[in-house]
Amino acid sequence: MSTEDRPVAPRSLAEALRARGDAALGALLRSRPDLITPVPTDLTQLATRAGTRASVVRALERLDRFTLQTAEALAVAADPAAYDELLGLMAGDAADPAVAAALPHALDALREQALVWGGDDRLRLVRTARELLAPSPQHPSPTGLGPTVQEATAGMSPGRIQEIVTTAGLPSTHDSVSAVTALAGLFGDRERMAALLAQAPADSLEVLERLVWGPPYGQVTADPAPRLRWLLDRGLLLPTAPGTVVLPREVALHLRRGLAHRTPEPVPPAVEAAAAHRPQVVDSTAAGQAYTALTTVEELLKDWDEGGPAVLRAGGLSVRDLKRTAVALDVPEPVAAFWVELAYAAGLIASDGEADERYAATPAYDEWREQPPAERWSVLVTAWLSATRTAGLVGGRDAKDRTLSALGPGLDRSAAPEVRHRVLALLAALPEGAAPDPESVLARLRWERPLRGARPEDDLRGRLARWTLSEAELLGVTGRGALSAHGRALLGAPAAPAKSPAGESSGPAEPSGPGDKLPVHHHHRPAPLTPLSPAEQAVASAAAARILAPLLPEPLDHVLLQADLTAVAPGPLERPLADMLGVLADVESKGGATVYRFTPGSVRRALDAGQTASDLHAFLAAHSRTPVPQPLSYLIDDVARRHGQLRVGAASAYVRCDDDATLGEILADKRAAALGLRRLAPTVLAAQADPAGLLEGLRAMGFAPAAESAEGDVLITRALARRTPPRSAPEPVPDGPPVPDDTLLAAALRAIRAGDLASTAPRKPGTGPAADGELPRTGSAETLATMQAAVLTGEALWIGYVNAEGAASQRVIAPVRVEGGFVTAYDHTADEVRTFPLHRITGVAELADDAG
Repeated sequence: MSTEDRPVAPRSLAEALRARGDAALGALLRSRPDLITPVPTDLTQLATRAGTRASVVRALERLDRFTLQTAEALAVAADPAAYDELLGLMAGDAADPAVAAALPHALDALREQALVWGGDDRLRLVRTARELLAPSPQHPSPTGLGPTVQEATAGMSPGRIQEIVTTAGLPSTHDSVSAVTALAGLFGDRERMAALLAQAPADSLEVLERLVWGPPYGQVTADPAPRLRWLLDRGLLLPTAPGTVVLPREVALHLRRGLAHRTPEPVPPAVEAAAAHRPQVVDSTAAGQAYTALTTVEELLKDWDEGGPAVLRAGGLSVRDLKRTAVALDVPEPVAAFWVELAYAAGLIASDGEADERYAATPAYDEWREQPPAERWSVLVTAWLSATRTAGLVGGRDAKDRTLSALGPGLDRSAAPEVRHRVLALLAALPEGAAPDPESVLARLRWERPLRGARPEDDLRGRLARWTLSEAELLGVTGRGALSAHGRALLGAPAAPAKSPAGESSGPAEPSGPGDKLPVHHHHRPAPLTPLSPAEQAVASAAAARILAPLLPEPLDHVLLQADLTAVAPGPLERPLADMLGVLADVESKGGATVYRFTPGSVRRALDAGQTASDLHAFLAAHSRTPVPQPLSYLIDDVARRHGQLRVGAASAYVRCDDDATLGEILADKRAAALGLRRLAPTVLAAQADPAGLLEGLRAMGFAPAAESAEGDVLITRALARRTPPRSAPEPVPDGPPVPDDTLLAAALRAIRAGDLASTAPRKPGTGPAADGELPRTGSAETLATMQAAVLTGEALWIGYVNAEGAASQRVIAPVRVEGGFVTAYDHTADEVRTFPLHRITGVAELADDAG
């Protein structure tokens, strides 16, 4: 290939981007969506934005460990660097074949992200990334390398540099620049450097060994020890400040056998299986957990049905209310916080917005309760997957040392949806029935998103991953730690390959080969690596619900009544039966079977709700597989006989009873003193308490009063379900700008290409602005004349245009007609025919004859 035929190497990132096709540019904008917020005017502005500190930091944080190690190696290489130099820094003198195989892919990823540009002979890391990753005393490099010889000797006197060169066995030079070059050449020459170090005392070599992998800085006294003096005299250690020395980068690389990193990690760590179970066992266990999740949320909302806890002034639940909720649900407080946050994320509870603000169920809860169980589960897990609110943070402290409360502010973590999906995707890549070792999952996540300069305790992604594993088990997405079939469908992943079950095991499965590791990256049917779009997730959730539905237990239409005034529900009950039994009896214990206890208070509650004794007898006879015990029948009849014997109305309140002896008994009771009762007539008592307080007071005394209306009819007091006004579920907090969809991406690419065409179109000499990027400026007469001439010749023109909103842009147009103060032209930048008002054209310039 002749020199003229070779492609011209790009001189800037903008030129490198200009050489990309639409597919490559689109990949960049998808991976770094902040670059099109807002859409840049041209590729030069896109390149400038890609080099800003905030954007580069965000891009570096999304690199996997090996790709980040590659960028760190480029930061300590020459600028520009050849591919062979980079390979040497990554693979070392031993030329690790795994590193050599993975390096091209890492370099492609850096190029795609616009963090590296240039051909393999001139690789350049963008300046901002080099500044962030290159070694400095304030910000040590993750490589542990120090400054180069040239950088370390920048402030050294010429005489001292000549002394070092001579002691190192090099001829003296006439200037410091050549002396430093010679010294760097010595340190970079493997044979000469080995000969120099062969003369070093053993204790001097020990000093180098302590500094070789970093930090490269050490402290010395004003009178260094002989072992240090030997190194300082030969430049193997160089002073950087009084009392401080540094190991030059070239010396460290020789001692490291060329490696920029002690342990390059080209291959992601495998996710290992801690146990293996039969898939059927996993699915049935997960289905049982899914049903428990539904009943737990229903129990929570039932507890808050008549109005839940008050909202704190700063927002959220108080610690006391969270403890009370945990006791009611019979779960630990962190688990109670999870269920509360899940119901909130699904839009089932919200604040009522009243002056005395309280939490309550939303109207959406009533709709949710009427759905089939599998669809109700789908609503919960879909909300969980996309929620950024993180229940695991409840009880911790925010940046201002304030306690984070359930349903309160400060719980959003934008990385949560991505981490949840990624953890489940790693589980989906294991064989069916395999439960992962949690530590191997965390190791994989740390490789995919390594911590840069953060303490291990600040590993939010690691904590999110641990919470995901436990929450997935609570929700029934996993069973015994392994991903279920409906959990796999929830991710949009294909079903795992069927395997003949070898029997259930509670410990590690028998390995099929050496070791017991199940590497994720070898699995041939992985789940999608990124969260699904809302439309895709809706389809996946519906598919998961269809798989789960036949696994859920069928609700029962009966209970077993026992002589000790209890009823046993051997499984989940049909909703009408469960609702009625919840009014007629109190739940005594829960588990595989629920035990209900009948008490005078619970029977009275049913009578207050409008039931009669005959209704209750018929209900129990119809729904019990055992005969109704006599004690229960006597209890219902006894409470019913006394129910409504006393009537309470408004006086403030009054009590009336046909049996004046009963009223006399009430007046004689000392507990009635607080009610302020006095006899108005033989069958009527007046009270200072209000009707509700009078009802409660008489019930506490052992009576069974009934409320009555102004007409004297018994009031049926059903529990009123309190609902908030219609509320929407909380919106997830996005992790930066959203990834553009295909329509937005196509429009952005078109706009960037159009702007770039206008800004780079060559103009005739002597026309156009003096500085790049300025709009052309011409008078109205010259603009009109140039337009009219272009109509006749068919030439294209470069114009500056200001739209009705005042936004200025550059365009390349081919005028077709000029009349009435408007020019009709083919707009090359928009690829369409448009009409421009002449008064909005700031100026015009002719393009060069060879302009495309």
